[in-house]
Amino acid sequence: MLTYFTILFIIALLVLYNTVVIVPMRETIVVERLGKFKDVYGPGFHILVPFFDRIAYRHEIREQVLDIPSQMCITNDNMQVEVDGLVYLKVTDPKKASYGIGNYSNASVNLAQTTMRSEVGKLTLSRIFSERETLNDKIVKEIDLASDPWGIKVLRYEIKNIAPSKHVIATLELQMEAERGKRAEITLATAKKESQILLSEGQRQEAINFSEGEKQKKINLAKGKAKEIELLATATAEGSKVVAEAINKPGGNQAVKMQLVEQYINEIGKVYQGAKVSILPEGMANIKGFFEGTNQLLNPIKNSNNQTRGGQ
Repeated sequence: MLTYFTILFIIALLVLYNTVVIVPMRETIVVERLGKFKDVYGPGFHILVPFFDRIAYRHEIREQVLDIPSQMCITNDNMQVEVDGLVYLKVTDPKKASYGIGNYSNASVNLAQTTMRSEVGKLTLSRIFSERETLNDKIVKEIDLASDPWGIKVLRYEIKNIAPSKHVIATLELQMEAERGKRAEITLATAKKESQILLSEGQRQEAINFSEGEKQKKINLAKGKAKEIELLATATAEGSKVVAEAINKPGGNQAVKMQLVEQYINEIGKVYQGAKVSILPEGMANIKGFFEGTNQLLNPIKNSNNQTRGGQ
């Protein structure tokens, strides 16, 4: 009797186990009835028909991260690089994920690898490093488009490492060394060029300043000379005016003649003193006539002076 009840209890447990299903919050289940798709059950409590309904598939509805193994890729400039990455996806349609593809995880990884090889082959090595974000976006777009019939959504793709081969690294080091040498030569050439330009500009400015100084000097000398001539002319004119006024006064004419005689005598005396030979007048008569003329000039002046004194 005990054995009979035990068997019934076990059967009841089996029926209850196949009837009641509690789905966790992070999962969904695909239920089949007699081998045919029946429905998709989300998180919560569900009752199945024993021996007719069964749970065919369970799917993680949270975002999943799949590691993309490292693989060798050839760039557009024939450089070998090893590239790996991470793909982030989420199941959006459990029915398609169950019947649209056998294993969407493996399919997504393989698709990510082939897409990554294809996109890397379109770029040069330098562009792969500089356009990393663009490359990630292109891979996500291609994988998402191809995986839409599988009921999954590719959220993003991230390249983890880009490792050139040892031969490529050595070549890049030589290229970088040559590039540094080239930049150094360009910098030196540019500095020399700028130095020569500055030197020539300095010489040019010096010549301009010197010419401007000479020009200003000549202008100043010319102005000074003109001013001197003007002053001399003014002084001469003033002197001539004074002389003219003096000549018009009584006795002025005789005074002028007397002044001329004195100047003549002084100049003759200078000539006599500086001459190395004896210089005699042309004739004694000339000397006599000279002094007589002088007396004739002096007498009117004396008379004039006496008259002036007498008037006073």
